[in-house]
Amino acid sequence: MPGTRKLGRPTAHRNAMLRGMVTYLLENGKVETTLTRAKEVRAMAEKMITLGKQNTLASRRAALAYITKEDVVTKLFAEIAPKYEGVNGGYTCIYKLGPRRGDAAEMALITLVKTKAEEEAEAAAKKTKKSSKKAAKKEEAAE
Repeated sequence: MPGTRKLGRPTAHRNAMLRGMVTYLLENGKVETTLTRAKEVRAMAEKMITLGKQNTLASRRAALAYITKEDVVTKLFAEIAPKYEGVNGGYTCIYKLGPRRGDAAEMALITLVKTKAEEEAEAAAKKTKKSSKKAAKKEEAAE
């Protein structure tokens, strides 16, 4: 177990909760939770991505033993881990959101970090989208 936080739960409940949250994070790319849970999820998610980068049968079986959905493991090894091939750690980012309304627990958003290649692709997509909008406006004005 990576951290020493007990999160107010028995061991089995805590492990099941963290497995579910790591699975959800890898499936959707972000999770909104409390700050202390996010810090625990970060540690396990980074371990899973590191396993994905090894891409061996043993690492796939280790990931399947922790992640609760097979299709998420397939996504981890096929899509997520190759994005971080040249990166050593730091695959997740935690953003503080402020206190929760009911009990004032500090909330946080944990997300997978975008790589430079993804950011460049998004910038290029925005640029082409803007230029196509300008072209469409010029055509409308010409008519």
